[in-house]
Formats: sequence, structure tokens, C-alpha cells
Amino acid sequence: MVTNDITIASPLQTARARGRLRGRLILLGPAFVAAVAYVDPGNFATNSTAGARYGYLLVWVVVAANLAAMLVQTLTAKLGLATGRSLPELCREHLPRPVNRIMWVQAELVAMATDLAEVIGGAVALHLLFGIPLLAGGLIVGAAAFAVLALRSRGFRAFEIAIAVLLGVIVLAFAVNLLSAQPDVSAAAGGLLPRMHSTDSMLLAAGILGATVMPHVIYVHSALTPNRIPAADEAERRVVAKGLRTDVLLALSTAGAVNLAMLLVAAATFHGSAIPGTDTLEGVHAGLAGALGAVAALGFAVALLLSGLASTSVGTYAGEVIMQGFLRRRVPLAVRRLVTLLPALLVLAVGVDPTRALVLSQVVLSFGIPFALIPVVAFTRRRDLMGGLVNRPATTAAASVITALVVALNLFLLWQLVA
Repeated sequence: MVTNDITIASPLQTARARGRLRGRLILLGPAFVAAVAYVDPGNFATNSTAGARYGYLLVWVVVAANLAAMLVQTLTAKLGLATGRSLPELCREHLPRPVNRIMWVQAELVAMATDLAEVIGGAVALHLLFGIPLLAGGLIVGAAAFAVLALRSRGFRAFEIAIAVLLGVIVLAFAVNLLSAQPDVSAAAGGLLPRMHSTDSMLLAAGILGATVMPHVIYVHSALTPNRIPAADEAERRVVAKGLRTDVLLALSTAGAVNLAMLLVAAATFHGSAIPGTDTLEGVHAGLAGALGAVAALGFAVALLLSGLASTSVGTYAGEVIMQGFLRRRVPLAVRRLVTLLPALLVLAVGVDPTRALVLSQVVLSFGIPFALIPVVAFTRRRDLMGGLVNRPATTAAASVITALVVALNLFLLWQLVA
């Protein structure tokens, strides 16, 4: 950048001048915040239940959902970079007012379903670790999210690093458990062949999809990339876009490996065994203690707690993005937290089975995916919005196929549930 014959380095040039490694690392971070939502307690419930009940049958669903998530999050990050606005903001600007309001209502319901899974999962973890009653544990997890969110006041980097550290501990816990479980590699490879066993396996597949391609994180990821590293020209914008693609690849590969490990550990340890209750989080914890030892059970519980804490922080941030974008309004963080926390506390108070509630919450998320995916695909194919970062025809085609498959799966499940 040149001004009055004086060369002023752009933010990207300044970052890269600090060294090749630091120049690359500065572009990483947003996708790791998004990735935490892909290993939230809902994933623990759906993947563990799928492995315990059907063995390696649904391995292909986990892999396919993660590949779809990579494409979706790449488009989402690129949308924020190219337009300088989040997905909810673009919906408000480009969609008719009634449609925008419908989009806002369903996004708020998705945020509540997300918080339901995250708070319940964290509460179960506190109960497993310390014997804390579920309702009290839910209150603790809801309040603890404020501590993580407070890091945002120190800049985006502190928040991203904290989330990445929590994700790293979750990865370590499941790596240890996977080594202990020693899953059947050939049977796991056979699980890559797409097939279903029953309507219940379809319900679990939808839960896995909803827990992996999470609609609320589509909204929040698009808000993390605008103006994060301002690009001085089209060439720099392409460099940043390449860095965001690398960010998505690394972060979601990590999240995908954790999701796969969850299913493989449950399949290897519980499927076909006489261990009772292994389709619940409490049963998985007890089963791991009996089959693999106390360290495996402790790792599972700690990972579940950190997952709930990190993901509920991201979920609360997503709620801010949703309301500010669709309505251009802000509410105090405490009020927003209370509204999304109430359904989870109600479920805990009335004694609903936590794991069943988690699985059903992920199905709700699956129904919310098209409302986020369709606008992303529609906006990223528009050259007037995206400029040089507009989708290639093949990219739009692939994203459209994913969207169509999700909608078809949801319609089939709805028909099965009401028939």
C-alpha cells in the first residue's frame, strides 16, 4: 500500500513480516472455534449410541458428515471474508422481511437446541466427576461459559487460543481411549460402505449429521472472518482465503478424528457385549471404567465437561450473532444466556433422560441445517457479492447436492415420525 510516496504495510504484510510460521498461524483460529461445536456433548451422545447399538455400521455417516462440514465451513468463512458481513446480516439485507423473520425464529430455536445439548452434557460430566446433581451442574456450566466468553474482551486471539486448548485436551483424551479400545480396523473400514439397518439407525444418522454440520456454527463462523485480517487488494484477499481453507482443513480434520474415535471406541468396547446401559452417557462412562479402566472413564468425563464448557461458550456467541444479524438488535449477554439456558434447566429439573434429550436435540439441529445452508450456497455463487472469491460451478453443484440430501433425509425422518 502506497500513500504520498510513503509505503505503508498492510495488516497481512505486517503479520507475515514477523516470520513465515507466525505469518501462517495468524490466519488460523476461526475454524477451531467452529470445530468445538463439532465435538459438543451431542456428538458424544449420538456417536457413542451409534457405536454401542450398531457397531461400525454408521462409520460412513461420520466421515461423510465431516467432509460435508469441511465444504460448508469453507464456504461460510469465504462468505464473511468476501462480503465483510455475517450470514444473518446478509439475510437481513437480501431477503424479504417476512422470510428474514422466519429465518431468525428458526435460528433462535436452533440456538436453544444447541444449548440444550451443551449444558446437559456438561451437567452429566460434573455428575460423573464429582457427584453434583444434574440441575446444579447445569447452572454451573451455564455460568462458567461467561468466563470463557470474557476472553473476547482481550481480542479474538485469546478466545481462539482458549478454545483450541480445550479442543486439544479432548483430542488427547480420545486418542488414549482409542489406543486402549483397539477397534477392529477391517470392520471399521467396512463401515465406510453406505447402508442403514432400520428407521432407528436413520434417526441416529440424522442426529450425527445435526451434531456435525451444525447450523448455529455456520452463522458464527461467518461472523469470525470479516475484517479479521483486512486485505489491501484482491491478491491479499486470495491469500487470506487460502489461509482460511487451511484453517478449516486442520480444525475439522481434528474434529472429525474425535468424532470417529467416539464411535470406534463405543463399537469396539460395547457392541455385542453384555455391558448394560451403553446407549447413555452414564452407561458409557461406567462401561469404559469396567472394560478399559478408570483412566479411560476419567478421560471420557473430562472431555465431556470441557466439550460442554467450550461449546456452550461458542453457542452463546452464536446467539449474539443471530440476533444482531437478523434483527440488528443487541440484548444483554446475561439475558440472552438465561433465555437459551432455561430449556436445558427444565429438562434437567423434570428428570428427562439426558442422553435421549441430547440425541433428539441433534435431530432438531439437523432440521435447521437447510435454513443455513441454502442461503450460504445462494450467496457464495453470486459474483456481485463475492467478487473474485465467487464459487466455481463445481463447488456450487457439490454444495447443492449436500443441501438436497440433507433436506431429503429430514423429510424422510419427518414422514417416519408421523406415520
